[in-house]
Amino acid sequence: MEIAVIALYMLVLGVLAVYGFHRGQLLFLYWKHRHQAPRPASKFKELPVVTVQLPMFNEMYVAERLLESVAGIDYPKDKLEIQVLDDSTDETRQIAKAKVEELVERGFDAVYLHRTDRSGYKAGALEAGVKVAKGDYLLVFDADFVPTTSIVMDLIHHFSDPTVGMVQARWGHLNRDYSMLTRVQSMMLDGHFVVEHIARNRSGRFFNFNGTAGIWRKAAIVDAGGWQHDTLTEDMDLSFRAQMRGWRFVYVPDALAPAEVPCEMNSFKSQQFRWAKGSAQTAKKLLPVVLRAKLPWKIKLECIFHLTNNFAYLFLVILAMLQLPNMILRQQIARPELLLLDVPLFALTSGSIVLFYLTTHRALYGNLWEAVRRLPLMMALGIGLSLNNARAVVEGLFGGESEFVRTPKHGVVKKTESWTKAKYRAGKNLFSWLEFGFGLYFVATIALGVVIGAWASIPFLVLFMVGFLYVGGLSLYQAR
Repeated sequence: MEIAVIALYMLVLGVLAVYGFHRGQLLFLYWKHRHQAPRPASKFKELPVVTVQLPMFNEMYVAERLLESVAGIDYPKDKLEIQVLDDSTDETRQIAKAKVEELVERGFDAVYLHRTDRSGYKAGALEAGVKVAKGDYLLVFDADFVPTTSIVMDLIHHFSDPTVGMVQARWGHLNRDYSMLTRVQSMMLDGHFVVEHIARNRSGRFFNFNGTAGIWRKAAIVDAGGWQHDTLTEDMDLSFRAQMRGWRFVYVPDALAPAEVPCEMNSFKSQQFRWAKGSAQTAKKLLPVVLRAKLPWKIKLECIFHLTNNFAYLFLVILAMLQLPNMILRQQIARPELLLLDVPLFALTSGSIVLFYLTTHRALYGNLWEAVRRLPLMMALGIGLSLNNARAVVEGLFGGESEFVRTPKHGVVKKTESWTKAKYRAGKNLFSWLEFGFGLYFVATIALGVVIGAWASIPFLVLFMVGFLYVGGLSLYQAR
C-alpha cells in the first residue's frame, strides 16, 4: 500500500513535469523566433469594408463605453460597419440601442440586432451576424474591451495574403493595478499572449483566436463550417477547424486591445471554469480529427498539449490530496533517495513556470523585481484554481452541454471605483468551501512537516496552503 501511494505520487508529479517540459519548449521557441515580427505581404490599395461585431449579453455598465471606443477607430466611415449583436434581457437593450441611434446620426453605419431566444449563445449571435455582415472582414470585440484607434489599420493589411484567415491582436489590461487579484490575472494572461502565441505562431504551429480582438476573413469562417456552439470555447473550436482547412493565422503583439479583467474572485473562477470546460470539450471533439489529419507531427504534438493543457489541473488536485499521506509514508519507510527523483521533477515543473513568466514580464515591462514579487502569489493562485478547473475538465469530458455563463463586467478601472453594489454578480459556488477546506488541510500538512523536520517541502506546501485559502476564502468573503 505504501509503495502504491508513493508510486502514484511520483507518477502524478511526472505527468506535471511533462507539461512543465512543454512549457519550457514554448519558451525555447519564443526565444528562437521572438525577433521575427510578422509583416504584411503588401498593403491594400483600396481599404476593404470591415464589420465590427459586438456580441453582448446584459452589459449595462460597459456597452456605451465599448460603442464609443469603436466609433473612435481610425478607419474610413464608409468602410466600417458596426454590428451590435445583443441578446440582453435587461437595461442593456435600451442603452445599446440608444447609442447605436446616436452613432447613426453621427454618420456611422451602425446596426442594432437583438435576439430573444439566445440560441447558441455567443456563437449563435456571431453566426447570425455573419449572415448579414456587409464586410468581408469581421472584427470581434467583447463588451469589456476598449479598442485602440489604430486597431484595424494595425491588422487589416495582413489579409493582403489570400491564405490568411485570422489576425489576432494582443490583450491589454485596463484595470491591471486595481487589486492584487487583477495584477496576478494580468500576469497570467501576459504569459499566454507573449510567450505562447509568439512561440506557436512563428514556429508554424496552430494557435487560437481568443474570442475577441481579432479580425476574421468571412470566407475562412464559412469554409471551416461556421461558428458552432457544441463547446463553450467556440473561438478555439473554429480556430482549429480553420487551420486544418489550410487557413493561415497571424499574431500581431504590437497591436494592443485593452480590456477589463475580472475584479471579483467568483467572476474570475466562472471565466476560468468556462475556458477549462470549453477546452476539454474542444479536445474531445477535435483531437481525434487532428490526429487523423495530414499534418506535420510537430503540429499534432503541439495540438495535443494545447488542447489538453487544462487536464494538468486534474493531476494537480491529485498531487494536493497526496501530500499528507506521502509525507507520512516517507517518514515511515525512510527512503531519502526518493528525493533524487522528487527534486528534478519539482524543478522541471516549477522552474519552467518561473522562467516563463519572468521572460514575459521583462519583455512587456522590463522591471523584473515587480514580477519576482508577484510570482509566488500567481503560482499559488494557479494552484488554488485547480479544484474549480479540474471539475470543469471532468464536466467537459463526461458531462453534457451547459449554458454559456458570461463573465460579469462592472466597468471598474480605477482603485477608487467599486463593484460591490453592481447588479451583476457571479453565482455562489459550494466548491469555495471545499477550496477553503483544502487550505486548512495544508495547514495541518505543514504542521506535520515542521514536526518531522521535512523543511525542504515546506515552501512548496505553503504555496498550496496560500493558494487554496486565498481562492476559497476570497470567494466566500466576496459572495456575502
